[in-house]
Amino acid sequence: MPDDLHRLVAEDFPRLRAILEDLVRIPSVSAPGHDPENVRRSADHVAGLLRAEGLSDVQLLELEGAHPAVFGQIPGPEGAPTVLLYAHHDVQPPGPAEEWETGPFDPFESGGRLYGRGASDDKSGIVMHLGAIRALKSDAGVGIKVFVEGEEEVGSPHLPDFLEEYSDLLAADVIVIADSSNWDTGVPTLTTSLRGLVSVIVEVRTLHSAQHSGMFGGLYPDAITALSRLLATLHTDDGSVAVEGLISEEVEGLELSEEQARAQATALPGVQTIGTGSLVSRMWTKPAIAVLAVDAPPLSEAINQLVPVARAKVSMRIPPAQDPDAAMEALTNHLKAHAPWGAQVTVTPAEAGRGFALSTEGPAFEAWREGMRRAWGREPVEMGVGGSIPFVAAFSEKMPQAPIVLVGAGDPKSSVHAPNESQDLDDLKKSVLAEAIALRILAGRG
Repeated sequence: MPDDLHRLVAEDFPRLRAILEDLVRIPSVSAPGHDPENVRRSADHVAGLLRAEGLSDVQLLELEGAHPAVFGQIPGPEGAPTVLLYAHHDVQPPGPAEEWETGPFDPFESGGRLYGRGASDDKSGIVMHLGAIRALKSDAGVGIKVFVEGEEEVGSPHLPDFLEEYSDLLAADVIVIADSSNWDTGVPTLTTSLRGLVSVIVEVRTLHSAQHSGMFGGLYPDAITALSRLLATLHTDDGSVAVEGLISEEVEGLELSEEQARAQATALPGVQTIGTGSLVSRMWTKPAIAVLAVDAPPLSEAINQLVPVARAKVSMRIPPAQDPDAAMEALTNHLKAHAPWGAQVTVTPAEAGRGFALSTEGPAFEAWREGMRRAWGREPVEMGVGGSIPFVAAFSEKMPQAPIVLVGAGDPKSSVHAPNESQDLDDLKKSVLAEAIALRILAGRG
């Protein structure tokens, strides 16, 4: 392989970094309660970036009630495969401003990392695609379609509708999704599996109305105590998920030390790991339950009363092979069966998404492996991801013939969805280079 791509990406990277900074400055939070005009402004900005790279047919894809997506393409030679490059331009809410070292939408560099909400998830994915296209000088030898979604951070609720409405426009032979992460900084990675997700709202009611805690305390339970006992039944004493009927698998290959896990998770001293099996199995192929929120009176409003009703949102990650409907039923049945002291328990389904196991065989994966080898100068690894990306299954169902390559520029230090999100700039540069090389290999020019 000539060194032209290495040189072109290196020369272009200051421009790409500036593009990433400009993207981060747009607070494109797609969650309810945030200004949707910022998501639209982000879509317009991305569309302008695609036009600047010479893509044709650049447009905002619209659906009723949906945040806009962005599309552009470069037609390939007759008979060449078409590659769909996916990323998303929406971001998570920033969270408490005081937990950020600077403003979440004011990008800054420290230690070779660019900080800001969306710097890694997933505006780095947009930059990966733009940089690879620029390096190939619109002569990739394959057809290229770029699809940048605006709703990934709220679960891609309209993605199946986008894929249906714009099926001809988005049709492709290979799908490259830049929305994953690397095993570690400096370690190129292909993602091979994703956990699914189900979540519910559980409500516990013990009284028709609040009562004086001195009059009836010790006679009837308050709802918060009953909810606490119910939530405690979701795990065994060693922290394993206690819900019956779920799949649980062990994986081989990569392993994480407890020291690495503790550092990546920022676990406090003395806090133990929970569950059994290898650490990566617990993260990738075993079920996991977390209580995300509790709806009850805040401390500032606490009075001497028995609270009659309390609610919690319970989230359960499920192994890639687990049917989400069956998992939802199992979780619901468990919560209803373990109602403490005769409390009334109501369970309302909230979210459900299927996990996914990716095949890593075939020309597309070999192209990306080779691209990573040449960009990083080392062999890439394969890993599962404990998180859920429901839209991967949507792509697979709509285009079953198209292999899906799942990659990303982030790493465990990126703190995606958390304060002080960041992106390692050297890994981003190498991710751009790897994609450019892979596309050239797919074109038979590598």
